[in-house]
Amino acid sequence: HMIKDFNELNKKLIKCKKCKRLVSFRTKIAKEKRRQYYNETYWGKPVPGYGDINAHLLIIGLAPAAHGGNRTGRVFTGDRSADFLFKCLYNANFSNQPNSDYKNDGLILYNAYLTPALKCVPPEDKPTREELITCFSYLRSEFYLLYKINVILALGKIAFDACLNFYKQDYDIKRKDFVFKHAAEYLLPDNKILIGSYHPSPRNVNTGRIDVKKMVTLLKEVKKIIER
Repeated sequence: HMIKDFNELNKKLIKCKKCKRLVSFRTKIAKEKRRQYYNETYWGKPVPGYGDINAHLLIIGLAPAAHGGNRTGRVFTGDRSADFLFKCLYNANFSNQPNSDYKNDGLILYNAYLTPALKCVPPEDKPTREELITCFSYLRSEFYLLYKINVILALGKIAFDACLNFYKQDYDIKRKDFVFKHAAEYLLPDNKILIGSYHPSPRNVNTGRIDVKKMVTLLKEVKKIIER
């Protein structure tokens, strides 16, 4: 049965309990909480993607953050990676505001859809191969529903690799043809363009591996490719 819309997909996704390890980890975090969020009710479930369903750009992250998406129920929301990413998306005109704090904060994405390759937070940010493959059924439905996507921006090497592993299910592609580098561009077998980006993590931002200027430059380049 092919899923007919995002409403149906996300309803199904939110109830998912396929990966025992992930279910127990996301629940544990939602109970134990971080002190600064002690009075909040954590989401503690799989986190769906969000954005413009007629988008030409798909931005893929690895997984929800423990005290970001797993707390707020929206990917790249309520953590420092989100703060950095949305400052940049706003600068490049992909969003209506420079912040992504919680689910009903009025955020709108323009011509972009944002989703995690893995919909649940994994221990130490390290999903197993099996967990990713299990979760790819949801990603497959997203690809099917987001039929206008022609560019995929992968945030970080693990998201980039996950995207290639997703494609390997249907196409005979060689990993050595897709080397992860910031701003590296590749043509995928279905004619979509895959672009790598350093992850907007505090560590990468603090070490200067990525900064607002570098990220905005890449996003503006992405915009040109979409418009081509």
